[in-house]
Amino acid sequence: MTDTATTEDLAETANTIDETPMPESFTVTVQVRRFNPEVDQETYLQEFQVEMYATDRVLDALHKIKWEQDGSLSFRRSCGHGICGSDAMRINGLNRLACKTLMKDLDVTKPIIVEAIKGLPLEKDLIVDMEPFFAAYREVLPFLMPSGSEPERERIQSPEDRARFDDSTKCILCAACTTSCPVFWTDNQYFGPQAIVGAHRFIFDSRDSGAASRLEVLNSKEGVWRCRTTFNCTDACPRGIQITQAIAEVKQALIRGKI
Repeated sequence: MTDTATTEDLAETANTIDETPMPESFTVTVQVRRFNPEVDQETYLQEFQVEMYATDRVLDALHKIKWEQDGSLSFRRSCGHGICGSDAMRINGLNRLACKTLMKDLDVTKPIIVEAIKGLPLEKDLIVDMEPFFAAYREVLPFLMPSGSEPERERIQSPEDRARFDDSTKCILCAACTTSCPVFWTDNQYFGPQAIVGAHRFIFDSRDSGAASRLEVLNSKEGVWRCRTTFNCTDACPRGIQITQAIAEVKQALIRGKI
């Protein structure tokens, strides 16, 4: 026999649901640094009042502003779940992904200040020109360069060999690390932390034979030696990559002349 819910059971369940407190909303002040190249000479802060919940994200606040208050607000976003890396921004002075920054993790009694990431040319509002960032990434040859002829089966790699570069495979190219680097802010010829991490991912890959070419690129004036080990990049990474450690490992490979 199977148990069936009685009318009394259903009524009790309904009463329990009715008694569950609903989450409370609150008003948040969001200040967005705006810039329209067609009309503005300088950036300026514009203030918005937005009704939010504790589990809402900064991205949700920007959506509400754009959809309900000012459709001209411009910013990038795609997946909305911390995978695509499109919505890196400065939130209260720190580089973060807007889609991963929750209201409950911010002091909502004060204005939330949202700005474009630094060090890249500003196009409009929260949108920057990412081409210099991707150009640096392309320079380090971020693709597998195996030796020999194409194998008939997959290239075997041990778990130990994989572990040498596993951390740097997590990069989502959001630019949060590079645009948090004070060296990059003052020298836009510097490759930046992300490009070095991108090179690290292949330099230490046992299936690759292009390490010498990448190390030669990073041994230049604007390469790995420009890093001042301030740890801004590691703190900014939304994926938790140990960026400063990866940069140090590339430096050691150059000093020792071996991987």
